[in-house]
Amino acid sequence: MSHSTVPRSSAEAGTPVKTPVASEDATARKKQGSGKLSLRLRFRRDRTLILMTLPAVVLVLVFNYLPILGNVVAFQDYDPYISDNGIVSILHSPFVGLENFQRMFEDSAFWNAVQNTLVLFFVQLVLFFPIPVLLALLINSVVRPRVRAVAQAVLYLPHFFSWVLVIAVFQQMFGGAGMLSQLLRQNGYDGLNIMTNPDTFAFLITAQSVWKDAGWGIIVFLAALSSVSPDLYEAAAMDGAGRWRRMWHVTLPALRPVIALLLVLRVGDALTVGFEQILLQRDGVGTGAGEVLDTFVWWNGVRNQDFGYAAAAGLVKGVVSIGLVLAANKVAHLMGEQGVYKK
Repeated sequence: MSHSTVPRSSAEAGTPVKTPVASEDATARKKQGSGKLSLRLRFRRDRTLILMTLPAVVLVLVFNYLPILGNVVAFQDYDPYISDNGIVSILHSPFVGLENFQRMFEDSAFWNAVQNTLVLFFVQLVLFFPIPVLLALLINSVVRPRVRAVAQAVLYLPHFFSWVLVIAVFQQMFGGAGMLSQLLRQNGYDGLNIMTNPDTFAFLITAQSVWKDAGWGIIVFLAALSSVSPDLYEAAAMDGAGRWRRMWHVTLPALRPVIALLLVLRVGDALTVGFEQILLQRDGVGTGAGEVLDTFVWWNGVRNQDFGYAAAAGLVKGVVSIGLVLAANKVAHLMGEQGVYKK
């Protein structure tokens, strides 16, 4: 009796049976390969990461974005003493429209603060920003790991110091009764008080920032350098490239995305040049050289109780900072870098 060689079912022929789950996964992979993935499938794929970041998102919304609604006081003659409840005070404070902004643009003290802020930004951009890159390259060229670790720790240590301590150290070194002035007097020269000299205030602020925060930038650039494959250096050396050419053609291209990102962030932060650092030294050099936008907002809002006027200045600063970030990020895109966000 003959039997047919044709299988009676797909299971007997070894053909896998498509279950609903397998069919859904295949559909998801197909959509993912074509670049089109539904919101439900993306949530299912990334639900663990979303749940992990949810607490951080809630904190950012509560402490960073909800307070933005308080900028409405920039259009009011805000009086916080109307009620113990801040929301009630906002609702009952009279609106004045653009009066605060008109006062601000006609105030010479505001434009003096803008000028000082921009001067400090450009000085720090030229003198401070390249230093962490150069120090990272120098430390990375050290062969012995122990020496490299010690140098990195010594340079990073001042980052943990408060600005009060940093300024106190500089006062003991460069103040009117500091070590430098005493040394000059002992040798027959006049004393030198750099801490109260308005002409050198921008360079003093930059020197303090370099001493305190250069170590943090070094860590960022060293982390980027650690991702460079040693094979690239070996291949460049075999091609006859010396140390400087390897640094130019291998090391610096590896740092280029990080440099572009930090530069975009620094440009966006141009109008914020260090509130606590400058406030502690503002009275020593005078408002002509020591008043910046942050101290201007603090002085008018906290000290003079003119909250609407201070909020207007802070709002203008925030809007201009957003514009600077967008412009700098566009330049980074034109240079072929990602910047803060992709196109």
